Amino acid sequence: MITLEDLTEAIKECEGQRSPNANTALKLAAFYTIKKELYPETPTPSGYSYAAPPAESVIEYRSETEFGQAVSGKETTPVMAILDDLMSLLQSAQPRLHKRIISKIQDQ
Repeated sequence: MITLEDLTEAIKECEGQRSPNANTALKLAAFYTIKKELYPETPTPSGYSYAAPPAESVIEYRSETEFGQAVSGKETTPVMAILDDLMSLLQSAQPRLHKRIISKIQDQ
């Protein structure tokens, strides 16, 4: 049996893809359909599958650092994709540092 956690993770993976294609959209639709059928009590992003995606959120981070100034006012998704790539590189090059950062984020 597919668990709710498996479906949620698969959905997040599809939604987080940098360059989604038709195959990604088909997978996402299938995952949402399965989720709705197996776990009807869980909320979905919208009541209709054809609803517009939620409005993009903007980073409101105030800092005097170069990074803080670079990300302030930017849309979240593209910045997170860049940070995700950085964290993947960090996981290979500095696994202990990667683990500490992930731990700090999870504690928030």
